[in-house]
Amino acid sequence: MTAGSSSQHQQPPLKQKMALGFKSLLRFATGEEAPAAPDLTELFPATDPAVDGDDCTHDCESCHVSYPRGFKVESSDLLYGHVKGWSTHVIVATGKSDWVRDVEDEKGSVMEAFGDAAKPTNGRLMLSASNMPTPSHTSDYSEPTTAIILPAFTVVENITPAAVPLLISEYINHAPTSKSPLGPITLPHALPLPDLPSAQQLLARPCPHRALILLCSHKTRDARCGQSAPILRKELERHLRPLGLFRDLDDERPGGVGVYFINHVGGHKYSANMMVYRRPDAFGVDAVERGKLAPGEEVQIKKAVATNGEAEAKEEEGEDDVGAAQCIWIARVRPEDCENIVKYTILQGKVVKPQSQLRGGFDRAKGLMSW
Repeated sequence: MTAGSSSQHQQPPLKQKMALGFKSLLRFATGEEAPAAPDLTELFPATDPAVDGDDCTHDCESCHVSYPRGFKVESSDLLYGHVKGWSTHVIVATGKSDWVRDVEDEKGSVMEAFGDAAKPTNGRLMLSASNMPTPSHTSDYSEPTTAIILPAFTVVENITPAAVPLLISEYINHAPTSKSPLGPITLPHALPLPDLPSAQQLLARPCPHRALILLCSHKTRDARCGQSAPILRKELERHLRPLGLFRDLDDERPGGVGVYFINHVGGHKYSANMMVYRRPDAFGVDAVERGKLAPGEEVQIKKAVATNGEAEAKEEEGEDDVGAAQCIWIARVRPEDCENIVKYTILQGKVVKPQSQLRGGFDRAKGLMSW
């Protein structure tokens, strides 16, 4: 029986069933239609030993780190199909890895300005503060900062609280969403800010990475997130660095994988939560069947590390940037999961433990989402 077919027969535990029933009643009362999520393996393929090799069935044997004693999470709930859908995800650089309970209450911050601004016209916005370094390398909210708009994979610089309405109206409202088919991104490269010199205009450029890993580190909301995020980051680095794919916070080399901490995304009882945004066939190996490789044969990864001149040449050749094709949201992640998450999820867009870890996400190439 496949992972997908077995998911049709799983039943949530009683407590979760009651909560889902209450939500169903609310939807009925408001006239809202119930979401029709695609099957687990229709959205993202699950690993299969016959295709991917026997390694996909084993946790990392070289992992000697673990969570603190007493680190416990909810393990019986069904995860898939219960996250609230989003259209756009904005990751704001703050230079910090923990924040007040609600980041929109961070006084004087860009996140607070998002809370006060008009909502985007193209669907729900997910807002995340992150530990990305700010241009001033401080956590001073009076200084301009940077943000990444997803799934556009677009970096916008020189953002201040006063610039947030313009950021929403001119960038976010025109950016691709989780429901948009893949297509060229046509956001303005620069946008003057009213009453400010040209040196302080909003500037946009493609994010240099092929994939982003977002880890919840929000210990003010839940201590487990503050404990798990640094441990997972070190394990991910241990597996990404030998491949030439790990990128430090200030590493702007094209290609590779950025690993960032973000604030609470929901479901901390399923810690650790991990969101993976991937460009289409991010490393050129989505179709590789590892189980059919000859003994000793290595997967040939497209690292996409180019010089500035090569990057400019690609732009002149008209190679279109379409942003992220997928966001894969998994939970209950432990250090021993990281090796296979790198091999199969980051590199190939597959899910190793869909039944117990997959919460949801989207695939723009397929036109599918879990909500």
